[in-house]
Amino acid sequence: MAEPENLVAEIEALGGVLAEARASITRRFIGQEQVVDLVLSTLLCGGHGLLIGLPGLGKTRLVETLSTVMGLDGARVQFTPDLMPADILGSEVLETAADGSRAFRFVEGPVFCQLLMADEINRASPRTQSALLQAMQERSVTIAGQPHDLPRPFHVLATQNPIEQEGTYPLPEAQLDRFLVQIDVPYPDRQTERDILMATTGIAEEEAHAVFTPDSLMAAQELVRRMPVGEAVIETILDLVRAFRPEAEEAGETVRDAVGWGPGPRAAQALMMTVRARALLQGRLAPSTEDVVALARPVLTHRMALTYAARARGEALGPLIDRIAAEVTRTEAAA
Repeated sequence: MAEPENLVAEIEALGGVLAEARASITRRFIGQEQVVDLVLSTLLCGGHGLLIGLPGLGKTRLVETLSTVMGLDGARVQFTPDLMPADILGSEVLETAADGSRAFRFVEGPVFCQLLMADEINRASPRTQSALLQAMQERSVTIAGQPHDLPRPFHVLATQNPIEQEGTYPLPEAQLDRFLVQIDVPYPDRQTERDILMATTGIAEEEAHAVFTPDSLMAAQELVRRMPVGEAVIETILDLVRAFRPEAEEAGETVRDAVGWGPGPRAAQALMMTVRARALLQGRLAPSTEDVVALARPVLTHRMALTYAARARGEALGPLIDRIAAEVTRTEAAA
């Protein structure tokens, strides 16, 4: 166990490196600091992220920039209805040697990288989507009965178009739960769009540079796990997650009426990790209950579903999560 003074020094040093990484990313992905922080938090926690946004908002550019800044070996797969699992994982091929002997050799697919961009992930069939389940959870894949470890670290950043749903296959709940956070990428405001125009339509564009290496990123991920979390923050996380389970005692009448199924234990684990990363990115040594409220929507939205009646009434998960999170925090403060 590291001494408290050493831990503080390590956290402060990492904060300086993260500030440099964020600056390098935002020079190419302009005006979306909240999105950048959520993606950086995802990598600092060793998790995977689901980016939801319309085409042309810079999601691919962001992932490519992250690959450079974090020093990771990146790969991109465009998901389509005819994509097969072997197109992602790889396959065994039969080779004939010079002496006439034959043997199978495994040819690695694009999943054997450190940062995989799964572009429009919901366009592939369920069979192909399932090819990522083991990779995302166990950091390994099994081909012809043989396990193959993936490089370390390994992250998946998937994109999804929220509007065009023709010819798409909704992600199964088991796969959604493997994403640490859902990151909504909104339209830029007017000034940001002006900055984007000026930065991307000239002769030269800003270039990103490497700030991390795979080893330094894994060291940062270990440091995040060593950051202290106060008892009040832990209780707030538990109260919040359990408040969205309709069958739980902690759930109120609003949740029982509107929520079909709520988040599992992975949601609490995700909050426990991401609140630390958010505190680190903001230059703090420990998270607060405000971090729990701020991260409730990206952590919980894809882990819950509204009832048919609630959808018919026009209710949305985002505002419901914000409201319940605020109520839980007020209750904790009063206690």
